[in-house]
Amino acid sequence: MSRAVSLRKVTGLDRVSSLRRLARRRPRVDLSHPARSPLGSSVVNCVTYQEGHRLSVPGDAADAVKRVRESGEGFVWLGLHEPTSRGFAGIAELFDLHPLAVEDAVEAHQRPKLERYGETLFAVFKTVCYVEHEELTATSEVVDTGEIMVFVGEDFVVTVRHGRHGSLGPLREGLEADPARLAQGPSTVLHAVADQVVDDYLRVVDSVQGDMDQVETEVFAEHGARVDPGRIYQLKRELLELKRAVVPLGRPLEELATRPSRVVAPDIQAYFRDVADHLQRATEQIASFDELINSILQAHLARVTVAQNEDMRKITAWAAIVAVPTMMCGMYGMNFDHMPELHWRYGYGMVVGVISVACLLLHRAFRRSGWL
Repeated sequence: MSRAVSLRKVTGLDRVSSLRRLARRRPRVDLSHPARSPLGSSVVNCVTYQEGHRLSVPGDAADAVKRVRESGEGFVWLGLHEPTSRGFAGIAELFDLHPLAVEDAVEAHQRPKLERYGETLFAVFKTVCYVEHEELTATSEVVDTGEIMVFVGEDFVVTVRHGRHGSLGPLREGLEADPARLAQGPSTVLHAVADQVVDDYLRVVDSVQGDMDQVETEVFAEHGARVDPGRIYQLKRELLELKRAVVPLGRPLEELATRPSRVVAPDIQAYFRDVADHLQRATEQIASFDELINSILQAHLARVTVAQNEDMRKITAWAAIVAVPTMMCGMYGMNFDHMPELHWRYGYGMVVGVISVACLLLHRAFRRSGWL
């Protein structure tokens, strides 16, 4: 069986139409996940667009590409979710994708980047999602990451998504509602993906701000020295993961905004500059979070040190007070016959009185000095 026949079995537009009807009835369900997708494979959707409008024509990806290239108009958008090497081989051959880019798209775990292979652009975006939690603990997951890879050619867009979040279904519907924008070509899809990813960064950053405020408030509270330092370290680790997703994307966006490319329309480059500005805002906020969490950690350690010093002073003060009766009782515990006041009727009361007065004077002195 040829690869074209295999693609026909997984990319029939009649099944795609039924998938979209199901998505409209249940908008909250992520149909792009293989366990939920009626397509039963890594292929989520395959659609042909001409003049910004979706074409409801029979055929598969191979037929769609052939139709577009013969007419010289429109483009094909093929979406996949966590494809295997075997399942992606036919698609790579159909769109003439570079083997290195194909390997990155299948294996995932890549840094955000932009690479050019002939007339094809290959972009990698790290997606992020804020993990809701009632209380931040030393093991709480704050940020979950995934990946979106985008192949962009003159007449096609191939999106490959890894992870259980960052679905492109709402993005596709939003673009289809604006045919004039979609008519500008495949680079419109690339911009929309980049814009959605960066917007998610900003939303996650705003959510992390709440965790930062909570930890900061607890550290500087009256009993801040009792805060578990593991919570602070966990938040710092999650911030580091967020930083690894956000910061490396700056250079690819700058290149898309400034460097001319045959597959990126000049009008779209201005929009990439806007996305780069939003990314810069997220990057600056993460950098400020990183500095703040270091300050919070240092403040927490300083408060722990101060608390330990206060405890040591209290222990020392009480030890000095206890030393007075210990000394006097030790002296009168010696078995000598000729000791002062040993046989005096009021000797016991005198010793107790002296001990009490001495302890009270020491206690008052320590209270005045702040040791107690």
